[in-house]
Amino acid sequence: MNVLSKHNAKGAWLFSPAIWSLLLVLILSACNDQTTSKPTTQTPTNPGGTAFQCAAHSSNPVSLSFAYGSEKQAWIEDVVKDFNSQKQSACDGTITVTATPMGSGQSMQQIIDGSLKPDIWSPAGSVWLTLLNQKWQNKNGQNLIGTGATDTPSLVSSPVVIAMWKPQAEALGWPQKAIGWSDIAQLSQDPKGWAAYGHPEFGTFKFGHTHPDYSNSGLDAVIAMNYAAVNKTRTITTDDVNNQKTKDFVSSVESSVIHYGDSTGFFADKMFSNGPGYLSATVMYESLVIEANNKIKYPNLAYPVVAIYPKEGTFYSDHPFAVLNGSWMTPAKKAAALTFRNFLLAAPQQSKAQQYGFRPSNVTTKLATPFDSDHGVDPSQPQTLLQVPNADVIQTILTNWGQQRRRVDVELILDRSGSMNDPIGGTTKIEGAKQGLKEFVNLLSDDDQLGLTIFSNASDEITPISQLGPKRQDTLTRIDSIVAEGGTLLFDTIAKQTAALQTLPSKHIKAVVVLTDGDDNLSQLSVDQLIQKVAATGEDAGTSIKIFTIAYGDQANKADLTKIATATGGQEYDGNPQNIQSIYNQISVFF
Repeated sequence: MNVLSKHNAKGAWLFSPAIWSLLLVLILSACNDQTTSKPTTQTPTNPGGTAFQCAAHSSNPVSLSFAYGSEKQAWIEDVVKDFNSQKQSACDGTITVTATPMGSGQSMQQIIDGSLKPDIWSPAGSVWLTLLNQKWQNKNGQNLIGTGATDTPSLVSSPVVIAMWKPQAEALGWPQKAIGWSDIAQLSQDPKGWAAYGHPEFGTFKFGHTHPDYSNSGLDAVIAMNYAAVNKTRTITTDDVNNQKTKDFVSSVESSVIHYGDSTGFFADKMFSNGPGYLSATVMYESLVIEANNKIKYPNLAYPVVAIYPKEGTFYSDHPFAVLNGSWMTPAKKAAALTFRNFLLAAPQQSKAQQYGFRPSNVTTKLATPFDSDHGVDPSQPQTLLQVPNADVIQTILTNWGQQRRRVDVELILDRSGSMNDPIGGTTKIEGAKQGLKEFVNLLSDDDQLGLTIFSNASDEITPISQLGPKRQDTLTRIDSIVAEGGTLLFDTIAKQTAALQTLPSKHIKAVVVLTDGDDNLSQLSVDQLIQKVAATGEDAGTSIKIFTIAYGDQANKADLTKIATATGGQEYDGNPQNIQSIYNQISVFF
């Protein structure tokens, strides 16, 4: 279902008691009569307010697992706490909800591979329901989620917007002029950057969006770019997506991306904490713009932030509520899930959602503070909504994006000091690290550039930064041959390789990924001296080299590694031989 029709359908399920009564009777008639005890709490009602009767009851407690898009974490944590405290029940005993925030793409992939089996799923947008059903069909021959008009109601919504610093938006002509993807593409390609708009002090245009394979806002952004390229709002086709003009347009936008990632909130935090030198604009949700301007989380915001609703059209992040039809589901859980859903859609919880910057599920509700210009948003927007393409078109968009994304030059740095021979969980640290390195290498494209340096008493360049494709197998072979011995020349190695990476003339994303299991004991530089050399500063801080650090095992100096990563705009991770492949996989999402 497309976002526009999905949004319009909200009123339908709110005012169709006959449909819901029939559905709930069918579900609840299957409840197991395990005891004759009477229910201890109120009988649940359907969305229209009509009470229904359980065919049977028990006093057995019901535990629901709820995986949801992390964008709404603050609201969900608040309302789930309230729900659990009320000890509600449906056909059986007290219902307890355990809610876990996750990236929409990450949770979908884990549901597909069987490592995650939630009873309820609420990704950030309905597009993920389409993708999950297609993948589940291919694997199991049936849908995992119902596709009826009332099967997956929206809990809350938030338009996908381009967040921009107000002075920079005004430089583009906002608010008198509508801004969109064509403006972003033009600014991304202009060698003069902001100077072309009379503001050389802004530096280059620095853009960001999350990885579309893992994050809802990133996927929505890339789909919207493809729509904008062909001047459509509906029925985009694979021929449209494969048109060279479309590919070139998307590549133009991507050329200004400073890095990717799996969390919209991470981008928001980097932009609002580090200012316009780090990011000029980022794809995020309207709710995050409201949060930035309320001055509570970001009291020292450099400038006000405004939400740009792309003139070519955008999506609502509509946060659907889906009860999964997996083999692990029981009638008791299904009945309990409906009770929990009704609670989330009730007025008190919907009112709380607005306090957190989300639009309520009932689109006729009049929006007031914080949905106003003081918070950088316009409740009358968006004026144009895009249709979610079918699964085949989405897959084509994602496949093409793999060629359109900005390439990366990445230097991998590995600690091979003697302590890396120590075992953790049945394997040595060095063997686990080598497997993680190989995982990372195989996740990069042939035309990305990669270098590998190892260090102990001294640093040794195993392979210099160069195109990965021709040397992929040789690099993997060299990784297998690494042995651990000696001391820890950490800070000097990072400084040397970061400086070398900085001299490369390419316009790729540049990053360093360093793993170490202990304290530096040989470098001439201190950690503070290193940070002075590598920290991201100035009007183009966002384009500087990002350093991602892995504190590997309990003896690693996590505090120093966090300082290094934070100063460069990267991120610190805690690793061990058991999770290191997953850590390298997470880091690869930034590229």
